[in-house]
Amino acid sequence: MSRWVPTKKEKYGVAIYNYDAQGEEELSLQIGDTVHILETYEGWYRGHRLRRKSKKGIFPTCYIHLKEATVEGNGQKETIIPTELPLVQEVTTTLREWASIWRELYVGDKREMFNSVRDMIYDLIEWRSQILSGTLPQDELTELKQKVTSKIDYGNKYLDLDLVVRDKDGNILDPEQTSTVSLFRAHEAASKQIEDRIQEEKSQKQNIDLSRQAKFASTPSFALFVTLKNVVCKIGEDAEVLMSLYDPLESKFISEDYLVKWSSSGLVKDIDQLHNLRAVFTDLGSEDLKREKISFVCQIVRVGRMELRDNNTKKLTSGLRRPFGVAVMDVTDIITGKMDDEDKQHFIPFQPVAGENDFLQTVINKVIAAKEVNHKGQGLWVTLKLLPGDIHQIRKDFPHLVDRSTAVARKMGFPEIIMPGDVRNDIYVTLVQGEFDKGSKTTPKNVEVTMSVYDEDGKKLENVIFPGAGDEGIHEYKSVIYYQVKQPRWFETIKVAIPIEDVNRSHLRFTFRHRSSQDSKDKSEKIFALSFVKLMRYDGTTLRDGEHDLIVYKAEAKKLEDMSLYQNLPATKLELEEKGYPATGKSNHNLGNCTISKDSFQIATLVCSTKLTQNVDLLGLLKWRSNTSLLQQNLRQLMKVEGGEVVKFLQDTLDALFNIMMENSDSDTFDTLVFDALVFIIGLIADRKFQHFNPVLETYIRKHFSATLAYTKLTKVLKNYVENAEKLTEQLLKAMKALEYIFKFIVRSRVLFNQLYENKGEADFMESLRNLFTSFNDMMSSNSENTGMVKGATLKYIPTIVNDVKLVFDPKELSKLFTDFILKVPQGRLVKQKLECLIDIVHSDLFTQHDCREMLLPLMTEQLKQHLERQEELQACCQLLSDILEVLYRNDVGPTQWHIQVIMEKLLRTVNRTVISMGRDSPHIAAPSSLELDCN
Repeated sequence: MSRWVPTKKEKYGVAIYNYDAQGEEELSLQIGDTVHILETYEGWYRGHRLRRKSKKGIFPTCYIHLKEATVEGNGQKETIIPTELPLVQEVTTTLREWASIWRELYVGDKREMFNSVRDMIYDLIEWRSQILSGTLPQDELTELKQKVTSKIDYGNKYLDLDLVVRDKDGNILDPEQTSTVSLFRAHEAASKQIEDRIQEEKSQKQNIDLSRQAKFASTPSFALFVTLKNVVCKIGEDAEVLMSLYDPLESKFISEDYLVKWSSSGLVKDIDQLHNLRAVFTDLGSEDLKREKISFVCQIVRVGRMELRDNNTKKLTSGLRRPFGVAVMDVTDIITGKMDDEDKQHFIPFQPVAGENDFLQTVINKVIAAKEVNHKGQGLWVTLKLLPGDIHQIRKDFPHLVDRSTAVARKMGFPEIIMPGDVRNDIYVTLVQGEFDKGSKTTPKNVEVTMSVYDEDGKKLENVIFPGAGDEGIHEYKSVIYYQVKQPRWFETIKVAIPIEDVNRSHLRFTFRHRSSQDSKDKSEKIFALSFVKLMRYDGTTLRDGEHDLIVYKAEAKKLEDMSLYQNLPATKLELEEKGYPATGKSNHNLGNCTISKDSFQIATLVCSTKLTQNVDLLGLLKWRSNTSLLQQNLRQLMKVEGGEVVKFLQDTLDALFNIMMENSDSDTFDTLVFDALVFIIGLIADRKFQHFNPVLETYIRKHFSATLAYTKLTKVLKNYVENAEKLTEQLLKAMKALEYIFKFIVRSRVLFNQLYENKGEADFMESLRNLFTSFNDMMSSNSENTGMVKGATLKYIPTIVNDVKLVFDPKELSKLFTDFILKVPQGRLVKQKLECLIDIVHSDLFTQHDCREMLLPLMTEQLKQHLERQEELQACCQLLSDILEVLYRNDVGPTQWHIQVIMEKLLRTVNRTVISMGRDSPHIAAPSSLELDCN
């Protein structure tokens, strides 16, 4: 007699084949059916389908894929609970539900819907497999979960099924643990989000991953990660491979070059870099997303003989940088997030220069304009991937891609957010073009420009010139040579990074030399001309961004080596005119031992420095100690400086303001001006244009701010403005808009003072805050017509200070002060603003504290009762009431019987009467009994 054995571990499985029962004791199964296994015997299981527990039977073990599950109960009352992640279980349930609908669509010949559901099912199956694999990094798993829940919600809406409401992490909200108000709001938000997505998908002409695009659009900074796999070009000599990002519409480079030195043997020169040629182009932002096109440009510069066709003999000059060709790829879709496949290797076709003498910039533009390139199999192989975040975040989030060995090519310009501590002092110098007379030669010269950096003592600065990311600093840079060209156009950009203390003593020096293809002739060629430009202007500001038409000086070669020869001469043609010299014409001008040549040379510069400014008014404030008599003027002028320049030097500017305040602690001479300047800066950051600097300001307050006495002065100036609201309405209005951050500074200052002096002056500080609130109360209760806007702004911004002030002030007393403040609002005035103020307080930390809530709740219910009875701002009243109930429903807050009693006694009957009366007064508003609230 057979003996069936109760199973212990084999409890839960899924049918992987269809099984048709051959007898009454057998159980029919379809693929995907889940089964609860009770017993086993010689290749057979006995159990039932989870969906139909009453029908038990036997089925072959080979038809079942076992899965892990926990069992509750025993014997005939066992309950199976799968141990899969909740999201995996939800996907499984969803797939089963959609599969039955999918079959109906097929039978009903609804082909379009059938195909759409099929695609969604395939996506969910693939993503489910990825989650179950357990191999995804945490950041990718989080992103994938968002995609899964979004797809499920979208599919349910598409199939007209019930909508599932979730929290911000994608977890299904438990109705037993979530208030009705919260569920309703979550349902509204989810419905709107899905409707918006459906509309977006309808308007899309291409299959774009919208969630990914939105992710990068909302990221203030991102980067392009590039891996160079191979360079397939018949160069024949050593070469430099220079890669950068380029705006084809503006015909300008937007990033530094990533430089790879390639050997004549067809491999990277530094063998340690083999299979590790990686760079990340950082600091890209929302402005770059708006560019119509972005190209990834690679320039190849041959390093060797003047002409490749010459035989490589000892007679020929070597080491010359000569143009060889370019490769260009449109990366707009990758930058904007429309395409993402980091594993795909892209082939970028190579276009050689014509006769090795076309300007590289010209070839780049030709390739971009051309539809195809006759590359003959030559080109570059690269992989590309867009990464969110700045370089610090990228190294943290993507350590498998970006490590310390990865070259970092920065954007030529500032990122949209400059964090405190991100010290940068880069000057980008572009060799633009020149025009050189052939002199005694029969053909135009082969001009090579050599750039170096010198200080005022004639010492050359070492290792401050960087030809590209991934390469070491060098002491001089040599340009590409164009063969027998009278007007060479280089467009080569080099980064100069000089220690901040040396910038004001330094200048860029450019020397010009003819290079011969014959080594013997080349050695006899000397420098024939020189140009220079100082990095600091006479007023202490940095060299202006933009093009500079430099004077080309001629003299004997030995004299040109002597810096004293030209140091005090004008560097640019603009300076020449400013100093009263006639403009250069056809004839040469003598200046001492130098002659101003008819030759011309243009460069362009771009300063990216968090320490050097091109604005003389900002410089006056940053260097305020050098002339304290101009301090008041400097503080006033600061408020006229363009916002972009101020936020660039945010930390230094704030340091200067608080140093002025601290170093004049015994006087109030500068207090109001410093306060106004602080309000100006906070106002800038509140502006939409600079709102991404909010985290910078937060970081500064938390980590860099150190003015321990600032709280007394800031409180005093603010109190004076409030007390004189009628006279100083404009100033007070600006201050109210900046109130949140003013109090962040006040509170942080007081915390630092407490740490240093162990709560000294506690009573005085408390009293100053009480007096400030008294001033607010007096202003609110005044009958002045001029202060209406200020009163409204006060009600709007007062709640923003609560969470910070309670860190240094008794929360219970703060609740009392706030209650008095609300009661001072005149009857029938600013009702909406007052209710919105109360709503903000409900969501503050004060309302979650039991003892504070005991003071605030009677105030709120009384205010609600009054306005409901008068039928004033009913929508805001409804919002306030629902928010109070929602907060009281939370487990971490929990209403007391007393709180419930307050609401019941004061509000619910009033709400009922208001609803009923609205129904009577308006034929358009029904007031059925179901709307009435049970007060018993």
